[in-house]
Amino acid sequence: MRGFGAVLRKEGLQMVRDRGTLRFALALPVFQLVLFGLIDTNVTDVPTAVFDQSRSAESRELLAAFASTGLFAVERHVPSRAALREAIVAGEASVGIEVPPDFARRRLYGETARVLVLIDGSDSSLSSQTLAATNGLTLSRSLEQLAREQGTDELPLEARPQLLFNPDSRSANLLIPGLIAILLTFSGTLLSAYAIVRERERGTLEQLMVTPASPIAVVFGKLLPYLALSFLQLLVVLALMSTVFRVPIHGSVPLLLGLAAVYLFALLSLGLLISARAKTQMEATQIAQMVLLPSIMLSGYIFPLSSLPGPLQWVAQVLPATHFIAISRGIVIRGAGFLDLWQHVAALLAIATVLVLGSARAFRKTVS
Repeated sequence: MRGFGAVLRKEGLQMVRDRGTLRFALALPVFQLVLFGLIDTNVTDVPTAVFDQSRSAESRELLAAFASTGLFAVERHVPSRAALREAIVAGEASVGIEVPPDFARRRLYGETARVLVLIDGSDSSLSSQTLAATNGLTLSRSLEQLAREQGTDELPLEARPQLLFNPDSRSANLLIPGLIAILLTFSGTLLSAYAIVRERERGTLEQLMVTPASPIAVVFGKLLPYLALSFLQLLVVLALMSTVFRVPIHGSVPLLLGLAAVYLFALLSLGLLISARAKTQMEATQIAQMVLLPSIMLSGYIFPLSSLPGPLQWVAQVLPATHFIAISRGIVIRGAGFLDLWQHVAALLAIATVLVLGSARAFRKTVS
């Protein structure tokens, strides 16, 4: 660690004087948190078109039942099936409901009354939720009618599902703990990705090469100022998460902060490794983007890890974001402790160690 203090002091002064970097580091995570935190993934008020050929009390009752779910918003009535399909193709409606002319008669005589429901499948989230709501509505009404015909209010089988940890199904409670890892991935990796490249572009790398500082001291000296800045970002994001978006933290905050420090160290080491390989800041940014995109798509933030193909699941395990998303969701949502998360903690420590050693080795090759 020879020369560590001098490198640390130099990098800290350089970071403080770079007002643009400070504004980027503090304003961008707040902006992204507010932007993504306000997004509600629960689908509501889906534009719905109706072709009602029955025009009976029974058909109006059925359409009212669809509207009462809060998922379907009947905005227009169309005169034909072709117009119903055209409304979906044109994007004017996402769901089309066609009630046949014999709907009321079939209901009266106890026959099967079929209703055609067309769903726009171009949006998988919307289509899956509307399909589930449609099946659930028709099934519940069928069971109610069968129970009335049998002269009983009791059903032979009844499920009573209970949602643990997030009973209101708030999107913010699920998205924001994982969003912490994504925001820190963006800022932490990019901040340190410019560390050595900046020295090379300014022509000061040669001066750093002739100092008595060892490569590992240079690595740690360049990492710690950005580690402190990224940790400040984390505190701001957690404060906004608790106060503005009202996301409760069920687990230990000190444990979350301690494991976040390991995660930040891994991100900064990755950025420094990129910085040692790149020749310009533009090249460093492009290499960092190659890491950031998989960290979003393969980390379990958007898609469950179980839905990924086998090779991509292996790739996901070497991404620091994968393990910290599991850690943050476990602590914030489920109140998990260290023993519940030790596998992810061990993986994160191993990744951080490899990245620190790799960045030190890459810098040693850079200065040699």
